[in-house]
Formats: sequence, structure tokens, C-alpha cells
Amino acid sequence: MLQEATKKVDILIEALPYIKRFYGKVIVVKYGGSAVEQDEINHSILEDITFLNMVGIHPVVVHGAGPFITKRMKEKGIETKFVEGIRVTDKKTLEIANQALDEVNKDIVRQLKDLGNEAKGFIGKNGELICAKKKKLAVDVGFVGEVTGFDTKLLYSLLHSKIIPVIAPLGVGPDGQLYNLNADTVAAEVAQAMKAEKLVLLTNVPGIMKNMDDPDSLISSVKLNDLKILYENRVICGGMIPKVDACRKAAENGVNKTHIISAQVPHALLLEIYTDKGIGTEIVKN
Repeated sequence: MLQEATKKVDILIEALPYIKRFYGKVIVVKYGGSAVEQDEINHSILEDITFLNMVGIHPVVVHGAGPFITKRMKEKGIETKFVEGIRVTDKKTLEIANQALDEVNKDIVRQLKDLGNEAKGFIGKNGELICAKKKKLAVDVGFVGEVTGFDTKLLYSLLHSKIIPVIAPLGVGPDGQLYNLNADTVAAEVAQAMKAEKLVLLTNVPGIMKNMDDPDSLISSVKLNDLKILYENRVICGGMIPKVDACRKAAENGVNKTHIISAQVPHALLLEIYTDKGIGTEIVKN
């Protein structure tokens, strides 16, 4: 009994320097995909975010809803198309994306409030937070946009009042047109705009791995200068490319540290931030 209690105290003592270091700092947390689908994982993440909020850190949450959107499109007999990893978004797809993201956003806000937080959701349609414009590619991808700016005054005001912003990846153009945005990119952009201490991307893999079949091949820390060779050797490929790109851009533009970690690990967020070793991959300045 005493030994168990001592272990708990040791954990708290290990966390203490990090609690002091990050007090009053902004940390942007992005998650989506299977994490929002699985209640147990989702609840663990929201408990971690609650802990951050309660010890004086300012969490900003960005979420996606990819699997929900794909599922609903399939139910309606609409084919999902991707170009360069971007979901082609026609008018009907945009409507489905808006509905799915709205539901996920409200659910996250509700659960955060149930855990004792104050939270406010942003789903794009009112244009009160994210300004966007149409994304131009060689092929027209429809109502897909890119971020042109944030209302950072609004975000700072919420954080000052201990209210957690919960942001869906939807932006509004100058003409009032709604645009579908990449959630990893939105998280990176908001981290830069808010001069965040950290950007944490929760995903379904442990981090950057030399061999996806070998859990011991996890790269725990990468400097920006070393990313190029990892791209060239295809260590970073497929779905990991937009995540690493988001982290790289954030690190190049003022965010102190960026992290890619697995949402499958219970309380992964706290383990990465408040322990000496961490559990995922951190991407840091040179």
C-alpha cells in the first residue's frame, strides 16, 4: 500500500518541473479519425486536456471527422475521391462534412463540460474564427480551402477566461463561402498564430518509424535539418507526410516543439508532455 502511494508521488514529482515550465503556455492538440470514433480513447484524450487546463496550461483543440464523413458519403452512395491526399469536396460532400464536423464538435464540447471545463466550439459556418480562400491545385478539388487568418484576439480572450476553444477544420471566404480544410494544417496554423509552446498531433501510429512493422524503430526526436533525408528515404511517406509537414511548418515558424504521438496509448498526451522520456516523436528546431 505504502509502496503504491510512493510510486504515485514519484510520478507527481517527475511531472512537477514540466507543470512549472508550461504554466500559462498555449498547447494546440489535434485529433480525429479513430480517436473520435472510439469512446474510450476519446474520453482518455479529453481527460488529459482537462488535466492540462486545470494545472494552468491553455489547451486549444482542433479535431477532424474523416471516418464519419466517409461513412456518411458511402451511406448516401457518394464516392469518396482524393487528389494528392485531399478529399475532393463538391457541394454535397461539403454539406455532409459540415454536418459530421458539427456533431463531433458539439460532442467534444459537451464532454469537456461534463469533465468540469468551460469550452466553446467553432464549426466555421459563421465565419467567426477561421478566414480561408479556395485552394488552387492543378486539378479542381471543389470547396477545399487554405487558411488565410484567425481571430486570435477571440482565442486569447477565451483562454484568458479558462475557456477551451474546440475548432473544426472549416473556414469562411470573403464572400461567405464555406471551405473544407485539412485539420493537421489548421492545427499547425493556429499554433503559429497563437505562438504556442507545443503542437501535438494525435494519430493512429506511435510516431515516425523507420519500419512500421517494428515498434522498436520509433524515432523519438528529429531535428528539422534531418527531415529531408527521412523524406528521401521514404521513412516519411503516405499519410504521415501531411502530419510531418504540419509539424515542420509550425517548428519553422515559432512553435517551440511539435509532437506526433499515438492516440491508442491511454493518456498519451500526459505521457508525452509530463514524463522525461515521452512516448512519440518530437520534431524540434536545429
